[in-house]
Amino acid sequence: MAGRIRDEDVKAVRDAVPIDAVVSEYLQLRNAGGGNLKGLCPFHDEKSPSFQVSPSKGLFHCFGCGEGGDTLAFVMKVDHLSFTEAVERLAGQAGITLRYEEGSHVPGRQQGERIRLVEAHRAAAQFYVEQLGGAEAEIGRVFLARRGFDQAAAEHFGVGYAPAGWDHLVRYLRGKGFSDKELILAGLASESRRGGAIDRFRGRLIWPIRDITGEVIGFGARKLRDDDQGPKYLNTAETPLYRKSQVLYGIDLAKKEIARTGRAVVVEGYTDVMACHLAGVTTAIATCGTSFGGDHIKILRRLLMDNSTAEVVFTFDGDEAGQKAALRAFEDDQKFAAETSIAITPGGMDPCELRLAEGDAAVQRLIDGRTPLFAFALRSIVSRYNLDTDEGRVAAVDAAVPVVAAIKNQALRDRYAIRLVGMAGIASQAEEQSMIRRVRAMARARAAGAPAPPERGRQDRSAYAQAAAPQAQQRGPRLDLRSPAHRVERELLKLALQHPRLVAPAFDAYGEDEFTAPPYVAVRRAIAEAGGVEAAGEDYLARVRDIAPDDTVRMMVTELAVEPVMHKVPEIYAGEVLVRVRMNAVERRVAQVLAAQARLAAQGVPSGAAEMTSVQGELWALQQYGQRLRVQGAAGL
Repeated sequence: MAGRIRDEDVKAVRDAVPIDAVVSEYLQLRNAGGGNLKGLCPFHDEKSPSFQVSPSKGLFHCFGCGEGGDTLAFVMKVDHLSFTEAVERLAGQAGITLRYEEGSHVPGRQQGERIRLVEAHRAAAQFYVEQLGGAEAEIGRVFLARRGFDQAAAEHFGVGYAPAGWDHLVRYLRGKGFSDKELILAGLASESRRGGAIDRFRGRLIWPIRDITGEVIGFGARKLRDDDQGPKYLNTAETPLYRKSQVLYGIDLAKKEIARTGRAVVVEGYTDVMACHLAGVTTAIATCGTSFGGDHIKILRRLLMDNSTAEVVFTFDGDEAGQKAALRAFEDDQKFAAETSIAITPGGMDPCELRLAEGDAAVQRLIDGRTPLFAFALRSIVSRYNLDTDEGRVAAVDAAVPVVAAIKNQALRDRYAIRLVGMAGIASQAEEQSMIRRVRAMARARAAGAPAPPERGRQDRSAYAQAAAPQAQQRGPRLDLRSPAHRVERELLKLALQHPRLVAPAFDAYGEDEFTAPPYVAVRRAIAEAGGVEAAGEDYLARVRDIAPDDTVRMMVTELAVEPVMHKVPEIYAGEVLVRVRMNAVERRVAQVLAAQARLAAQGVPSGAAEMTSVQGELWALQQYGQRLRVQGAAGL
């Protein structure tokens, strides 16, 4: 794989592709005034446009959901790409050749190799599709028809057929200019005993496996004939393009609907994905010959935006193996911010068989009738114990309490604690309250990183709960950054980011203590660390965003850089805002000094004492400075 893309090439890509041109491919933009454009946000549902683009700054920000960033950030979010993938995509559009850095790699050759492998897969996918219409592929067409898939369905999913001969694909791709070495590296061919290349897939129905951008990176092949001695399903081997633990079949078709609806449905096979999509469950995806794991979770988290209202639904057969698979999924639940549910197919049927037997509506009902994963897990755990005995009931509760304590939502956790008491057959109001306390104690211990509390001895558990509970932070009223109390600070920071020369050099002399809202203090610090407004150049905003200590501050910088200032003539407005912020700071300090003077007088300190004289001197200087600002305005700074 290629290494890190050089910084200067990333900058060249940012500069070469206008953000408004990129965003316009996804939504309609219209004039918002002040050189900005606006439209309906692609990241959340809204009726009036709150999504703004600033072409001059190369930034976007949604004032509804808070998403924001530069051109690369937009492509990453809207197409669910990594940073490198986004740079490569935009570089391709702009005709920029990227250079990579990593050890002894030869970046140009590595990148060229990847492009060649992608092109080989694209050609192979077309070849397989064309073969599905031939006489030899009749057996494949019959297989699809028996499972409820017509020609249109096959075309939609790109299903094809691999001829039974040894080298049909190899000869075809050689004719396209690909070498045997490239075909073997791509996993499209295998090396024969004589050293040549032969087709990896022969006499099988073929499904193209695409990455999240829609590029074909591998294939899944289903055997059709009894004399085929290979496995029922044969997938592409691990290649520079294809890592089965990092691929979800159907993700290219499902990604936008997953992001829009906040739900992903995980099924077990290619035909299940097809059946779900054709039945209207267009968020269905599947793993490719491996169990659902950590890398798959990362893909879904990017699509679901780690939204706590999102949901992941796993479908499993109702047999013992299916239930074990469901419980394995439960082990990964805490890696999602999303809620997780289980849909158990009736009669051991998979979604494809269910659709064939009972129609599209049955597949919809399967997903609609899903069970929360915690309820399923609790039932499975409790069912292992003999609830007719006290010993069995206690053992069942002890085994299930950690599951309940793992629930992220406290209100839901309490409800499941009560449900557990009922499941174990020991329901009473006293037991319910005791169970809630026990579960809460374990949940607090988990949150604090402490060992689990003792399982028995209620007095010990109560003491432990008090000791393990993290200290509650003292919080004041919610900070409204657009309130009159903070508005002028917001306006000054907007001017400093959007029109730095209008507030230079005065702004650079303003201290962090002149900003009373902590988020604004952080932005002021970032501006200073980026060199200040007087040193602002072409990459000024990029420097401020890059130097921000975290995504929260970076997002605030983006928001302030895109939000229009509240005046049509910034040249006049800048001086007024500079004065107002400074006056506010002076007035706060005057109030502090007057309070200090009153305290000294209450203590009997005489007016001629050095301490009192110092306070009076500072008060006089502040009052004189304030008067000068009121009379002279910005000239008095």
